[in-house]
Amino acid sequence: MTAAQTDAAQTDTGPTAAAPRPRRRINLHVLGPILALAALIALGAFLNDNFLSAGNVQNVLARSAFIGIIAVGMTFVITAGGIDLSVGSMAAFTAGITILAMNAMIEPLGVSVFTIVLGMLVALLTGLAAGMVNGALIARVRIEPFIVTLGAMGVYRSLTTWLADGGTLSLNFELRSLYRPVYYDGPFGISWPILVFALVAILGELAMRSAPFGRHCAAIGANEQVARYSAVRVDRVRMATYALLGLLVGVATIMYVPRLGSASGSTGVLWELEAIAAVIIGGTVLKGGFGRVWGAVVGVLILSLIDNILNLASIVSPYLNGAIQGVIVILAVVLQRERKAED
Repeated sequence: MTAAQTDAAQTDTGPTAAAPRPRRRINLHVLGPILALAALIALGAFLNDNFLSAGNVQNVLARSAFIGIIAVGMTFVITAGGIDLSVGSMAAFTAGITILAMNAMIEPLGVSVFTIVLGMLVALLTGLAAGMVNGALIARVRIEPFIVTLGAMGVYRSLTTWLADGGTLSLNFELRSLYRPVYYDGPFGISWPILVFALVAILGELAMRSAPFGRHCAAIGANEQVARYSAVRVDRVRMATYALLGLLVGVATIMYVPRLGSASGSTGVLWELEAIAAVIIGGTVLKGGFGRVWGAVVGVLILSLIDNILNLASIVSPYLNGAIQGVIVILAVVLQRERKAED
């Protein structure tokens, strides 16, 4: 081969040949929820002058905190390939047990901060125990998550109705007055539910992105057998996701009880739908393998803003909010399937 031929070959196939650069595309899977949130904020401000007022923003964020805290735990469950349909009923049951425990402690301890602190501990332990029961049945007994949590949903709801004797469990009035600032007050004019929600979201994002627990959840959701071969303790991690979710249900209940000071069989209705919807809207894959805590936070805010805009603008009846959330869940799953087909 001559020198000229060698130079020609290098020009055509060698390292000096210019390779076509891949075209950069906007990843709507990442930016979509953020763009939707920005669009809703703009729409709300256009429809109602009070939408961006400090009072309305505080109200939206505070009411988002309950679902948001639960959605963080739900993100880990779904990332690991699970599902939990019982969180709304679990919250009602936890709230009922907490109210009964606080009322029972008034006689020996009086109306005091110590009584409230013990009631908070009861809420955390009740939620944790309920989550561990779900996790044990799923991870140890090998029952499908859908079946376990569907059954638990009915059990917790019925137990709450039974404890209330078909009515409402109400917190002692004086104790409620003492407990009330946990929902309505907070430092720098920011209520405690918002601060707790922010803290839980930050810790959840760090755990999902930087801790082995988050990586193990994603590995189990992507391929359980491969995760086992990689020395991931699948059963322990899966049970931990449900225990974490139950604990966060307890945290949400602590924030919720002082708001109304009562619990009944209708408490927490559709919370599971809202939590799952927020997680899916935020980009977590429903079949597991990938989770995004910050996306779940954005999803919660999207759902809350839709609800708030509908109420402020009186576009449709507020009784249709559940239907709208259901449609959003279906559309989010459809978009996930289309994205997977493109990939």
